[in-house]
Amino acid sequence: MAPGNHHGGGRRGGQRRVKANPSDAEAGNRDGHPDDDRGRADQSQHTDLLQAGRTLAASDAEKAPAPLLEEFAALGIRVRRAEPVFPPRPGYGAAGTPCVVRANHFLARFVDEGLHHYDVTISPDPTPKGGYREVMSKLVSENQHTEFGGRFPAYDGRDSLFTAGALPFDTKEFEVTLSACVDKRRMRGRKYKVVIKHAAGISLLQLRMLLAGYPTDIPAQALQVLDNVLRDVVLNKRDDMEYIAVGRSFFSQKLGCAKDGTLGVEAWNGLYESIRLMQNGVSVLVDVSSSVFIQPLLLIDFVQKTLKIDVLNRKLTKPEHAKLLKAVRGVRIEVTHRGSERRKYRITGLSVNPTKVLSFKSPSGATKTVIDYFREKYNLKLKFNFLPCLNVGSEQKPVYLPIEVCKIVPRQRYQKKLDGSQVSTLMKSTCQFQPEQLSICQVVESKQYNSTKRANEFGIDVDDKCKVNARVLLPPNLKYHDSGSEKTWSPMNGYWNMKDKKVVNGAKIRNWACVNFCEDLSKNAVEQFCFKLAEMSRTTGVELADLKLPVLTARPDQVEDDIRICYQEAQKELRVQKIDLLLAILPDNNGSLYGNIKKICETDIGVMSQCCRKSIVFTKYNKILANIAIKINAKAGGRNSVFEDAQKSLPVVSNKPTIIFGAHVTHPSVVDHSAPSIASVVASQDWHEVDKYNGVVRAQGQREEMIGGLEDMVKELLHAFEKESNRKPQQLIFYRDGISGSQLKQVFEKEIPEIEKAWKVLYNNEEPQITFIAVQKRHSLMLFPNDNNKRHNPNMKNVEPGTVVDTEICHPAEFDFFLCSYAEIKGPSHPVQYLVLRDDNNFTADELQALTNNLCYTSSCSLRSQARTTCPLVPCPRSRRGEGGGLPLCNCSCWWSKATSRDKG
Repeated sequence: MAPGNHHGGGRRGGQRRVKANPSDAEAGNRDGHPDDDRGRADQSQHTDLLQAGRTLAASDAEKAPAPLLEEFAALGIRVRRAEPVFPPRPGYGAAGTPCVVRANHFLARFVDEGLHHYDVTISPDPTPKGGYREVMSKLVSENQHTEFGGRFPAYDGRDSLFTAGALPFDTKEFEVTLSACVDKRRMRGRKYKVVIKHAAGISLLQLRMLLAGYPTDIPAQALQVLDNVLRDVVLNKRDDMEYIAVGRSFFSQKLGCAKDGTLGVEAWNGLYESIRLMQNGVSVLVDVSSSVFIQPLLLIDFVQKTLKIDVLNRKLTKPEHAKLLKAVRGVRIEVTHRGSERRKYRITGLSVNPTKVLSFKSPSGATKTVIDYFREKYNLKLKFNFLPCLNVGSEQKPVYLPIEVCKIVPRQRYQKKLDGSQVSTLMKSTCQFQPEQLSICQVVESKQYNSTKRANEFGIDVDDKCKVNARVLLPPNLKYHDSGSEKTWSPMNGYWNMKDKKVVNGAKIRNWACVNFCEDLSKNAVEQFCFKLAEMSRTTGVELADLKLPVLTARPDQVEDDIRICYQEAQKELRVQKIDLLLAILPDNNGSLYGNIKKICETDIGVMSQCCRKSIVFTKYNKILANIAIKINAKAGGRNSVFEDAQKSLPVVSNKPTIIFGAHVTHPSVVDHSAPSIASVVASQDWHEVDKYNGVVRAQGQREEMIGGLEDMVKELLHAFEKESNRKPQQLIFYRDGISGSQLKQVFEKEIPEIEKAWKVLYNNEEPQITFIAVQKRHSLMLFPNDNNKRHNPNMKNVEPGTVVDTEICHPAEFDFFLCSYAEIKGPSHPVQYLVLRDDNNFTADELQALTNNLCYTSSCSLRSQARTTCPLVPCPRSRRGEGGGLPLCNCSCWWSKATSRDKG
């Protein structure tokens, strides 16, 4: 399918799309790579082509290459009429300035047929995890030219083996003996029984059919095989890199690491790789990732860094003991007191008592202290006998080791949760501009994937060219108040300021109070800041009165009580029933305090709040004060800017009354097993401008991604739209954020029908005109400027805001595109993928791309274009703060982002 043969300049006419359910046979990830769950192979080589829904459309059969049709006929595959799962691509976009960018996608070629899948069973289970590969490597090296018939298989590290051509047997049992090992976790010379059984032959015909542009499911089984083959090639070739495999990533110190000297951990760089489908064929996506590892320190040094105090001359307190136990539990250590015999253990706990009073029963039945045991057996006098011992046994049968004779085993991931300062320190080192993200192109050019025995066996050839055709869309023109010197503005480069501009509609804030949570910040400094903020607000058109009250003080550890007291005190002093605004001054890097204030103010008291960091108080930059002013204005119901030409900036939307929805579900952290997931849905409440949103927040079951009660939420927001705009919507556009590729089918089958129900209940069973777009940001695609762009602008580190790609690296048939709508501050640009799941409004490629890009400039609380359209961005901060059974419908005309603002919202 050549991009040049289709263009999206005109409206897509003709037939209305017939709704179709995705095939029940779908098993793969819509992102174009298999899910992390291992799928089982079909029992027939071609079963995957014959399952329900996996058919070739009759209308496309005439255009199919003759060899492909002949191959289908030879296999007995009937050509039947089938509806596409999601809307087909209506054509390619043509708007914008053409350019060439580089992507971290690399075209790959594999053997075309003869792939086979074998089930592998190894008993007993090898430990640790790497033992599986060790056993299989020994088995292959001993039997490749005999029992394996010269085949060089690829192994997934657990229970699947893949070959390019059948092995000489269907089922066979082998015995493997590993060489002697002093690691206590493995017995010396242990024998393993390995059973290899043929599971299925694997056809790539469905993959070829999809790449030819025919509607069919993602061939998850074929992609899983290719993924595992490629992974095994890398792990077996690059022994010099000492890779550690974690999920789809490979980490190595040799790729670079950043150490945090305060905790004893370090961030390692790694490479993430995955097989993806794109218009040009199968590609290898290579990305840079980071993970935290424990520094291989003496355990006594790790204790010092963990507790951040000198504990080498006293007993631990109970809080210190609990903190240390949490940090070391599960960590693997090796002993240092046995000479060259470095036995390894995993820490299961800490002794309650210090080493000096700890005793145990010897095999003879006598009671012996730990101190005496180490002195008598190893001639070792323990220095830190006031510290607890490590328990490397069980709770019922403890085995004690003094902390000072232990060292952390290298190459261990840090599994605990980092605090804010630790995350900040490590992120500074991992988010910098590195030469092409550790020279991704050079990794491929170094033949990491090619020219090995395994690569040759499977016919692997990965191209090192990564150039992609793209276009740069123009930003929309924004309209400000006529009383300002700058009445309109075209925000080039993705950011702008309020200099010489005034907001379109300024809110009035007459009664407000300021609460200072910083002990080392004087009241005078805060009062001066409040005066400057009020003055700058009025300059930008926001009617913020001068502060009439003295600055109130509060303590971070008593935030709930102090906020209520301060609010009541302000009410009493001002003699009013309600305060318009509560301004809070927070210590730097205190995210939990920020969340608590927002929860109390918005869900308990019901007062608008604005948070500012301590460092902002001393700012000399008017642009920062102006940025705070527009946040306050938007929260108070004002409007900062609108599109100068709604007809041009909002294609399709401006033709008839349209409501635009955004939805997102926020989940608790993996270590939180009690908090619910929070679903947020917002919808525009004005038309034509589309710059104010109403929002509904609901709690639901933990880690549930599908939005529960969506029908009621949509009805509530449709009512609000009618009330505010005095008209019934005729079109509905829904941006759904936060779903993975494997969840698209669920969203299609569960959430879209809920939207339909809500519409039909309100509007006499009328069929809604829905365009539903999945917004996906966790796809690992990156775009870089081309060398030609850099020659014209040497300082150019990222692609320009508005860069859109809908060819080559996109889906072979479905309506999707990648859009980089923002200017990244740190690190490389990560575009957002937009995939259309339903389109009753018949958007062309140019129309939907322009609408989506322009909506990224409508955030009322930021002077930067956003990474995603404002619609799905609005729910995110609301989700982070929403708790309980739900929040009432409330104005949500802006969104708060700690990532893109220098002040807090």
